[in-house]
Amino acid sequence: MSSHHDDPVVKLGADESWERLAGTTLGRLVTHVGEVIDIFPVNFVVDDRTIVFRTAEGSKLYELTVNSDVLFEADDHDDGSAWSVVVRGNAFRIENSREIAAADELPLRPWIPTLKYNYVRITPTGVSGRAFAFGEEPER
Repeated sequence: MSSHHDDPVVKLGADESWERLAGTTLGRLVTHVGEVIDIFPVNFVVDDRTIVFRTAEGSKLYELTVNSDVLFEADDHDDGSAWSVVVRGNAFRIENSREIAAADELPLRPWIPTLKYNYVRITPTGVSGRAFAFGEEPER
């Protein structure tokens, strides 16, 4: 019988999931409007157990106003292991001027030289994370 430690896939608790998210900057936002499901890469920061990103006017922002239910995923890997965290939640444009001023202080810079004036915050309804240990395929 294999112990939990030998398991190549380990579920991460909420604390560890948020810790992993806080250590990376690129994630993927999945939106769902009617029959259309879209995925967008976004540069993000963790702010008090929420996800904050900036975006220009356009389809991403439009889709969020139609249906705020989103999935957000981020992952990373090194030589021996990898992890993936999925956040389910609701995404809303930050409109309150005090919150916008606070968001301006976050270490959030676009990777490409475009003007992105809109901040979006994802408030989670659930978070799940998994860590994977790499290794040889077991004998069949």
